[in-house]
Amino acid sequence: LGQNQFRYIKTLSFSIHMSALQIIVKHCRKTKKTLYYTQPEVCMNIKTVLDEQGMRRSLTRIAHEIIEHNKGTENIILVGIQTRGIPLAQRLADMIKTVEGNEIPVYALDISQFRDDLENRHPLVKTDLPVKDKKVILVDDVLFRGRTVRAAMDAIMFTGRAKEIQLAVLVDRGHRELPIRADYIGKNIPSSLQETVSVKLKEIDHSDSVDILK
Repeated sequence: LGQNQFRYIKTLSFSIHMSALQIIVKHCRKTKKTLYYTQPEVCMNIKTVLDEQGMRRSLTRIAHEIIEHNKGTENIILVGIQTRGIPLAQRLADMIKTVEGNEIPVYALDISQFRDDLENRHPLVKTDLPVKDKKVILVDDVLFRGRTVRAAMDAIMFTGRAKEIQLAVLVDRGHRELPIRADYIGKNIPSSLQETVSVKLKEIDHSDSVDILK
């Protein structure tokens, strides 16, 4: 094909693609479903299991449980697992401060080098987390198979000897592959492996919700 013919075919293909996409968008709006841009584009059923108020209540309960379980806030640090664990940890710290009047240090943890699905491993680098003799509370949005939490615990233990490691999650959806459980759970959500649990936070997504996508 000549260059001009190729450009024409490419433009025509794009036009057909966009026309099909417009039809799908109209259908999604009519059926009150949400369009997720995949290949091919599809409409997915969405069930909201936590709205903004529900999320706030769940986090408030977790904050109180942390205080009660640890008999205060002495030697506690909150470590948020990237990405959404970080703003959740900060919210919990703010709620605990409201109740106890004490600032709880909040740190971010990148677990990428401790994942168990890496083919090419590099020498591990210690984080600068002050975990020695601290009660470390890991914070994440969803507890699923348990492999993210295992990587986070490996990162903590590689850095130093914590007095204790606890786990707080906004959602526990089950399907564990490792013997890991959360100490603090915002909401247990039974789900199938064919479903996706989506957590949105204002700090990242400009809204608060937990949805199940089918």
